[in-house]
Parts: sequence; structure tokens; C-alpha cells
Amino acid sequence: MTEKKETKAAPKAAKKTTTKKAATKKTVAVVTINAETVGFKAGDVYNALAAEAKALSVDEIAKAAKISTEEAYLGIGWLFKEGKVKDEDNKITLA
Repeated sequence: MTEKKETKAAPKAAKKTTTKKAATKKTVAVVTINAETVGFKAGDVYNALAAEAKALSVDEIAKAAKISTEEAYLGIGWLFKEGKVKDEDNKITLA
């Protein structure tokens, strides 16, 4: 007669579920830097300032002109060089 050995199964470990966080990608606007495109951005900045008729921050200018802040800085630099804008309480206004 043969005896049967009873084997006990190891208790199963609880399944671990992990939540994957979606990596957020930061989109970076590619700005072509040449005299023509920077001139157009300067025009956008000038028109935004003229339409508001008051001093605006860089973010406000970018929003009003529908351009990125980097493009706003390019346009502002062009206009500063030409003497078309000035700073007023850390904001930009037409000269």
C-alpha cells in the first residue's frame, strides 16, 4: 500500500496593480529666427499694444497677439531697438 502525501499549495500573493501615469510632454514652439519672421512678430506685438492702448506684460502681449512668449520677446526686442516701445512698471507700452 502506498500512502499519498498531501501537498499544501502556498498561499497566493495578492496581485498588485500599478497605475501608470501618463507622461506629459511639453510642447516647445519652434521659432525660426531670421529678419523676416522676427519683423512679423514685432508687428504682431506692436498691433497688440496699439489695440489695448495700455501697458501690458509679456504674457498679456503674447495672449493678445496669439503668439508664444518667446516670439513676443523677439518682437519686443526688435521694437526696443527701433525705439517704438518702452518699459513702464515692468510692462511694455508704446513709446
